[in-house]
Amino acid sequence: MTRTIIAIAGASASGKSLFSQTIYNELVNELEPGAIAILEEDAYYRDQSHLPFDHRTQTNYDHPDAFEHELMCEHLMQLRAGNSVDVPIYDYAQHTRSDQTRRINPAKVIIVEGILLLSDDKLREEFNIKVFIDTPLDICLMRRMQRDIEERGRSLQSVIEQYQATVRPMFYQFIEPSKQNSDLVVTRGGKNRVAIDLIKSKITQILQQ
Repeated sequence: MTRTIIAIAGASASGKSLFSQTIYNELVNELEPGAIAILEEDAYYRDQSHLPFDHRTQTNYDHPDAFEHELMCEHLMQLRAGNSVDVPIYDYAQHTRSDQTRRINPAKVIIVEGILLLSDDKLREEFNIKVFIDTPLDICLMRRMQRDIEERGRSLQSVIEQYQATVRPMFYQFIEPSKQNSDLVVTRGGKNRVAIDLIKSKITQILQQ
């Protein structure tokens, strides 16, 4: 069976998750069971349980080295081959992986979302369609502050310090340059209805072939 893997990349808090989840939610009940699945790059942050907590908080989470892309690549190849995989679950409050995993079955269409998907040569080889969510950085910062404080237990000061120290520099070093590797650049974040409908139509077309 031919499987299609779609990458949704872009800056932190650019709207990748909303874009991906909207497509998934609107299609999952229309399609046959197991036809579509979703996978997050964040799940592949490296395990840091061997490090003291203070050291974990100093990790540059926007650098490619923070991710175990090798494992993600292996999982995508396994899914393409028709095998299920056990994906890590990352604990943002503890800055390391939890003891639990999430089983992902080999769907016909797999949506993958993350900040650095298009910056990794080997990962890019696994993607059939590559989308970049292009959202202004000031909007991303406001969204990130709200999300990290409300959902991840961070303080406002820590969010701002992390943004200035790593998030913004890494965006210009790794994420923005990867935009040139995309097939489609989407503006206005995760609420771009035209782009959402475009990808949904493409997925429906793929599944009908």
